[in-house]
Amino acid sequence: MGKLFGTDGVRGVANSELTTELGFKLGKAGAFVLSKEKERPAILIGKDTRISGDMLEDAISAGILSMGGDVIRVGILPTPAIAYLVRHYGADAGVVISASHNTFEYNGIKFFNGEGFKLDDEIEDQIEEIIIRDIDVNSHITGSRLGRSLTAEAEALGIYADFLKSKMDVDVQGMKVVLDCANGAAYKVAEKVFESLGAEIAVIANEPDGLNINLGCGSTHPEMLQQAVVNQKADIGLAFDGDADRLIAVDELGRIMDGDKMMYICAKMLKDTGELTGCRVTATVMSNLGFHKAIAAMGCKVDVTAVGDRYVLESMLKTGCAIGGEQSGHIIFLKHSTTGDGILSALQLLKSIKLSGEKASALSDRITIYPQVLKNATVKNENKKKYASDPEIQAEIARLEELMSGEGRVLIRPSGTEPLVRVMIEGKDQPAITALAGNLAAKLTAKFS
Repeated sequence: MGKLFGTDGVRGVANSELTTELGFKLGKAGAFVLSKEKERPAILIGKDTRISGDMLEDAISAGILSMGGDVIRVGILPTPAIAYLVRHYGADAGVVISASHNTFEYNGIKFFNGEGFKLDDEIEDQIEEIIIRDIDVNSHITGSRLGRSLTAEAEALGIYADFLKSKMDVDVQGMKVVLDCANGAAYKVAEKVFESLGAEIAVIANEPDGLNINLGCGSTHPEMLQQAVVNQKADIGLAFDGDADRLIAVDELGRIMDGDKMMYICAKMLKDTGELTGCRVTATVMSNLGFHKAIAAMGCKVDVTAVGDRYVLESMLKTGCAIGGEQSGHIIFLKHSTTGDGILSALQLLKSIKLSGEKASALSDRITIYPQVLKNATVKNENKKKYASDPEIQAEIARLEELMSGEGRVLIRPSGTEPLVRVMIEGKDQPAITALAGNLAAKLTAKFS
């Protein structure tokens, strides 16, 4: 058995790679590591709409119950709901069963600690070591010491919806909004929240059948939402992913607003209201050059992290930054949440639009998004990181950036899973940067394959 935890929990094809046996072991090991100080720990479990969710929920629950832990099942809810409800209920940990934006045959298991944060690498390593080394942490308890399973589905949904509504302090009555729930975890709660705030809503992709999560819909497939916004003459469209921790928006003209655009718009609102701590925004290396220029023009700075929301959050906790996120639409508002929350992000975006008095398209057009070209260089696995210290490659990168005269940039990243180095170039002239990226990828392949 290889490494279990990836960048966002344990993920794989349900009942093939992510089996009930593994789920049971994760429940046991997770309960042991996350609640060593408690005789009877309480662990929340939530899930998205995949057909395999029930199977894995039962397996994980059995593992927790066998360790004397109590399980609180909160049903189908977004990932950020679990992060919030762990704190609300005073639970010791939370478990989310979801594979986010992946198709239905995949599923995943991720943990939150008692403070609502995703686990540190060291904690994941402890859980992983128990499973890989097949350490028996079960004391084989019996009788009244076994755990109990409690159900709190309707109550939990209402508590989370009330939390979201409490974060909206501007009037959106009459605002016409189309929601794309990706046939996923947001399909009940998103409609409940926006309807209660008085928005005029239309909802698509909100009839999950266990198989249609993310299928031609949601944040990774916003085409249906774009058409719906235009056809219904809506003010904005909002698309969530399967576990609703991401948001992609569509302006009233049917154009996509990605994470960079939404972060800029919300950061501007926070600056205007005096809430943009340190006049800074946190983003990953993949955020567009146009985003950096727009934030700079606002008189603020961007803190840059590696790709992954955990690295964004890590930086924000150190600096106190109020907003951070990724192009994918995973945005963290640290004042309100410990993780990315698609519905919360949508509410903050609507607030920004209402306070500005402008249309979504006008705010979106304040950022010029530079074309990006991505090329892969095939290299030997052991050579994936050698470009970083190679004088010839570094000189070539410097030459290309000088050639673009501050109107472009070069980013090289090793693939985490394949023998590839990814070359990304941004610039104004797409045909030109396509040729530059291809040439640089060819140099890397020739040198390191």
